Amino acid sequence: MSESIGEMILPGTYIDVRAEGLIGVGGIAVGNVGVVGTANRGPLNKVEVLGSYTEALDMFGTYDQWPAKAADQPGALTLTRTLEQLFAGGASTVYAVRVANISGDMASTTWNVTAGEGESLETLFQLVANSPGTWGNGIEIELETDTGEPATITITYGRIKEKFEGATADDLITAIDEASQLVQTAAHAETVTTKPDAVGDPTDVVTDGDPATSTESAEGLALLENHPVNIVVVGGQDAKTVAAAVLTHLENTENDGRERIAVLGASSDDTEDIIADDVSAGSNHRLVLVAPGIKASDAAKTGANKQVDLPAPYAAAVVAGKLSTLAPETSLTNKDLPVAGLTTEYTRAKQKQLLLNRVLVLHKNLGTRVLKGISTDTGAFKQISVRRIVDYAKAGVRLGSNPYIGKLNNGRVRGALKATLDGFLSSMILDEMLTGYTLDVSATRAQEIAGQAIVTMTLKPTFSIDYVKVIMNLE
Repeated sequence: MSESIGEMILPGTYIDVRAEGLIGVGGIAVGNVGVVGTANRGPLNKVEVLGSYTEALDMFGTYDQWPAKAADQPGALTLTRTLEQLFAGGASTVYAVRVANISGDMASTTWNVTAGEGESLETLFQLVANSPGTWGNGIEIELETDTGEPATITITYGRIKEKFEGATADDLITAIDEASQLVQTAAHAETVTTKPDAVGDPTDVVTDGDPATSTESAEGLALLENHPVNIVVVGGQDAKTVAAAVLTHLENTENDGRERIAVLGASSDDTEDIIADDVSAGSNHRLVLVAPGIKASDAAKTGANKQVDLPAPYAAAVVAGKLSTLAPETSLTNKDLPVAGLTTEYTRAKQKQLLLNRVLVLHKNLGTRVLKGISTDTGAFKQISVRRIVDYAKAGVRLGSNPYIGKLNNGRVRGALKATLDGFLSSMILDEMLTGYTLDVSATRAQEIAGQAIVTMTLKPTFSIDYVKVIMNLE
């Protein structure tokens, strides 16, 4: 709040309130997860925010049974299964995008609602499942047309049951479009006063698209760029396949001030293959590579034994879920994961080999645990916690600095900006994210005229012997 008196003509006391001394840094999100994958239900290429696995099932439907043959596994639906592991790991806020590898428009299940018969048969309107995919094949629709009574359409899908009444097709169209969670109407005239008397057989949707490629994943990741995501996962796809697309996404978001970390799974449990195919696909201080795969229960599987072996991309989802629950200064090292087991138990020699190649290894030790919380970086940012601390500091500086943009760029205002940032960085020391820091806010005369201020920080993250220097140009 700022009050400024332009003319002081009448005698009295005038107060100029300057808001700079009241500006602080608000809350900073550190555990939002973004994920892309394939599903049999839900809007395509649209970001949906989820808070639980129940919401995920309602939005994207159930996953299919995990294929017994390895050759069939790339075609399995990935989004809901990945969300299951994310929420099992502890994720609480997930930004999810359903993608699909299709040519043309993906089909939705449809039903013709008709009146008359034989040559006088007329299609009054169509009912269309409200999102494309095979899930619509499970919808059941019944029409009751008792003489002298309104027509009644009952729509059932699993535990959801909807009932709509109308004396004419127009009445039914209006009621369904206003309230149905399962279908919408299409292919009807502006006014349809005829009373329907039959619902035709549904079209049979036979595919949810071909197995997704890095192209579809890249398109889904692009939709997440402008959302407050801190951790990224690609459903069912390994680092060998999507590392290039993910690294491009990480670069774009870092340049845009929306830094995040990606957690990917290896393409194999074999040590040599991981090093040759996945590690070589790219290293980055924001990229985490997880191995091996995990054992998990398959809700779509029949019989008493529902346990299946899932590849490492699903292990990456559990790790991402766990990471989302941790404060930035808390290391993933030795953290336990809620999984039934591992698909491979590495020897100490192979664990060492993978760690030296910057792979985040899972191992059995009083359950399943992370051996060491590291990224694929070959430089100073191997520890995930160090990278997250620095990202947290940069986010805080942006939040604290933004209210000053547009104010006078003089020594007084820059001093107030420094005080705001000092308060924020001091709180990071109290929270044990940092053990120390230096801070300077400066501007030359030319920069003052151009509306620029330079924030220079030297950060000392907890559990690190490295000093991290951050220079931010505010203008």
